[in-house]
Amino acid sequence: MFDTLFPLNVLVYLLSESILGLLLLIAFGVVTKILLQWDFESFTPEQFKREQYAYLINTITLFIFVMKFLLLLYFAYTIDALSILVPGAMCAAGVITANGYGEPLLALKLTILFLLILWFYLNHYDLLSKNHQWFQEKSLLFMVIFLFVVLEMWLDFTYFTHIDTNQAVSCCSALFGQLEGANPLPFGLDTTTLLILFYLLFGLSILTLLLEKPLLYIPSNLLFVYLAYYSMVYFFGTYIYQLPTHKCPFCMLQSEYYYIGYLLWFSLFIGSFMGINRAIIILWLDPSHSLPSRNWVMGLLSFFVGVASLYPLIYYWRNGVWL
Repeated sequence: MFDTLFPLNVLVYLLSESILGLLLLIAFGVVTKILLQWDFESFTPEQFKREQYAYLINTITLFIFVMKFLLLLYFAYTIDALSILVPGAMCAAGVITANGYGEPLLALKLTILFLLILWFYLNHYDLLSKNHQWFQEKSLLFMVIFLFVVLEMWLDFTYFTHIDTNQAVSCCSALFGQLEGANPLPFGLDTTTLLILFYLLFGLSILTLLLEKPLLYIPSNLLFVYLAYYSMVYFFGTYIYQLPTHKCPFCMLQSEYYYIGYLLWFSLFIGSFMGINRAIIILWLDPSHSLPSRNWVMGLLSFFVGVASLYPLIYYWRNGVWL
């Protein structure tokens, strides 16, 4: 455990997560009570009051979503700041692997963000329907999110209280470098093939989105995100750092690189989460209904691809060579 007091940013983060957890616990109790008493055929004053409480829960969930997103960014900033306290760590990559809880915690946070976006799409349909047709499904999803958040809070405290500032960790070069010449790319791909597939899958994702083919969009976008991660770490990132041996998904979050990593990872994950959840909702509830967020999805994914592509192009324009 830490042999000193928690840094202030860790305390602020844990306190914020605790307050959100308490707020979510209250909302969970209200949702459970409403769900047990909800009567879709009733038009009594009691049912009207339940509907008012349901709108209150919508507002609370919107607030939680905004705060969860901001706290995810703050979490990334916090673990990066802790790199000065953990021996061997040069950035958040070393800190997140300082114990066995960090990587599952990060994955869980992204999962919660995904489910919150799904809840908002489902809530959109519910508010458009007559007599709150999808209220039960929306409430059950809210309960699932609550359980995930409880697990997240436990992992938050467990992770931060089990970082040993006396034990050295691996730096990003060791974690993401090519150890003993091994190919770190998936499916045994080389960099050229990886980039070709990266751009082809981006084009396929946009095309299936425009054609409203959700069954095709989901696998194409999932594979695009998977290859986009490797493309960022092992190709585009090296141009951000302007160093061919520097391969890390976290260092680009630092001030030396103008925090560009926040914009890139935000546009990739939020755009993909919105697109996949949009496709799920269309398949699940009403295949003939087109949600208005398609332009946002295309804009975010195009921003990610465009900005990532600019770095090698600018480097070549300035230096006349590739890394």
